[in-house]
Amino acid sequence: MKREAKAAAGAPPTLWDRTRQLASQEILETALRLFTEQGYDETTIAQIAREAGVSQRTLFRYFGAKEDLLGGNQDRFGQVLTDTISQQPAEAGVWEALRAGVAAVLALHDSREQALKRFRLLHNTASLRAGWLEKRLRFQGDLLPLVEARMDVALGGTDARARAMIATAFACLDAASMTWVDNDGKGDIMDLYDECLAAVRG
Repeated sequence: MKREAKAAAGAPPTLWDRTRQLASQEILETALRLFTEQGYDETTIAQIAREAGVSQRTLFRYFGAKEDLLGGNQDRFGQVLTDTISQQPAEAGVWEALRAGVAAVLALHDSREQALKRFRLLHNTASLRAGWLEKRLRFQGDLLPLVEARMDVALGGTDARARAMIATAFACLDAASMTWVDNDGKGDIMDLYDECLAAVRG
């Protein structure tokens, strides 16, 4: 409890915090290396834990599920997305707010190389694509009231336009990241996102 209070107050990280962060990073880097070398489905949790030098129990304390080893904590992804969009100025339009959310989520990657590895695995692994689609639909549902509020949708109803705009933003992110992977990480994903959105809106 004291540790959480200090973190909330913006206190510098403790030795325990730094040790935990380093351990988490080591596990993540080991997982991404193995996923890249031999495939996501072919890599086991036991193998990742062994090569990272930790027990499986310890690994699951840092990462709740195998797929979290690819993209980080999915709850954090959704939280950053909704927080960023809800914090946009009232005068910001829907497309502007959604773009800010996409940019914030992409910024969660520690490096360009890490992002490229994750997107390459995501787009080339059927089981990961299926899981991403399920989560994407949940995230879209979470964003619906935020987007409707910016559109002044009457209470008590759901606007098909709001659903379409959110789905379009996610589709443009998918198209941008797939193109970025196909180009071996050349260029900027947000520039590609803007191009995709312009093509749809144009």
